Amino acid sequence: MFVTARTALRRATSGMLILAFSVGLATTPAQAERATAAQLISLEQKALGSARQAHLKRLLTPVAQPARPGAVRYSMDWLAQQPRAQGGQEWRCLSEALYFEARGETVKGQFAVAEVILNRVESDRFPNSVCGVINQGTGKKYACQFTYTCDGRPENIGEPRAWDRVGKIASAMLSGRAPRDLTQGATHYHTTAVRPNWSQVYTRTASIGDHLFYRHTWRTSSR
Repeated sequence: MFVTARTALRRATSGMLILAFSVGLATTPAQAERATAAQLISLEQKALGSARQAHLKRLLTPVAQPARPGAVRYSMDWLAQQPRAQGGQEWRCLSEALYFEARGETVKGQFAVAEVILNRVESDRFPNSVCGVINQGTGKKYACQFTYTCDGRPENIGEPRAWDRVGKIASAMLSGRAPRDLTQGATHYHTTAVRPNWSQVYTRTASIGDHLFYRHTWRTSSR
């Protein structure tokens, strides 16, 4: 029959008291003290030895706290566990922006790009919808905010897995399940391969993967 560490120690303690009393009657105080100490150590070792290793490990190892239900983790494993996403026009626009602008980035980097787009939606300096922000431009080639929308090339989705992943990210961001705390309110970003003029004026807030993120220096109000 299995004896827990607590039960074994309780029995050992009872034995220790009896032992101490009997030893104290038969010897001098100094001898009784030494004999009792030796016997106590022996009994304690036996008590611990009778407990299973797994039980002792549970007593000594802190219990890990489970993640909050629905909490977003910036990893491929987390994305793989999410159901296939779909949505309306705003979801489609955000998914396309992530696909064409950041599908080669890390998961965290893709969430960060999505943050910038939603931060722009809340700024008075930009259109107040996801699709409006993404398609903002003059209508001329390369005269737009997101190059893929005005580079003259067709916007074909050729990587289904990448599309599936960015769709899940777009869904998490639009639903509010993902906190917007990666870029500290950034409204601009660029790759490390370029250095636009505004990058010398705006405040850099984050560096994630191949992108640098910035917060504009003019005052805005939230809608």
